[in-house]
Amino acid sequence: MLVTNRDLLFPAMREAYAVGAFNISNLESFLAVVEAAVEEKSPVIVAVTPSSVRYAGLAYIEKIVKTAAESAPVPMSLHLDHGKDIEIVSKSIDAGFTSIMIDGSHLKFEENVALTKRVVELAHIKGVSVEAELGRLAGIEESTVEEKEAVLTDPNAAKEFVERTDADTLAVAIGTSHGAYKFKGEPKLDFERLKLIREKVDVPLVLHGASSVPAWIIEKAVKYGAELSGAKGIPEEHIKEAISLGISKINIDTDLRLAFTATIREFLTNSPKEFDPRKILGSAKEAMKEVVKGKMRLFGSSGKTS
Repeated sequence: MLVTNRDLLFPAMREAYAVGAFNISNLESFLAVVEAAVEEKSPVIVAVTPSSVRYAGLAYIEKIVKTAAESAPVPMSLHLDHGKDIEIVSKSIDAGFTSIMIDGSHLKFEENVALTKRVVELAHIKGVSVEAELGRLAGIEESTVEEKEAVLTDPNAAKEFVERTDADTLAVAIGTSHGAYKFKGEPKLDFERLKLIREKVDVPLVLHGASSVPAWIIEKAVKYGAELSGAKGIPEEHIKEAISLGISKINIDTDLRLAFTATIREFLTNSPKEFDPRKILGSAKEAMKEVVKGKMRLFGSSGKTS
């Protein structure tokens, strides 16, 4: 069943759990996400970046996701992640995406408001929900007070931003960052800032850059030849704390990529005579599925559709 992020996230906000938004990049990653959702009886957000659209094609993605949604007994959304301009947003809406993100976080406040408001107008006409972003992702463990204030989401500005744009959900910056190298020192998120934002904003809040970069995946990848020294993610206890303080959607991308890469390396090393792509990629799909299922349990979304 294909629904909007608004349909998925307001119940999550009321019941204090989070729905995972899992970035897909090929058929195997998509199947891993859908199969995990069905087995965990969890709502799920299938997230697609503009680079994945360029790689796989908008029409192919839309058809594959809609086909799964027609038979899968769980609610899912098809979400454009980090759309940067009106063109990609419009194409995604026309292609049948049920949710889109417009990322104006790199713009000045008034420019971000104007862009987001325009996108909301386009999307809401078609019944599509909109995620916006205020603040920029950046680790804060070694930042000065001035540097933190320059990149992290200001609670008062967040309130004004949502009121003026009518965005359905808001991605906030509290110290996470994209990729496998999130921190130089100890992980540190600004939970006090998150508390204030939650008090002032009445729409679901989103956490980007939240992959945990599990040690077991890194160890396996390195064992079979990967160079990932120093990779570090968000501890699971930090994720739980963020959910308890009001985060309702959590984006996961890096952990799936790492699971895919580590498992492919392991399979090819241990099975040098194997050349069937289905077996090679099938092993990676199963590894990604276990990662997704673990996230759903961590986020508290497992069993929410039963």
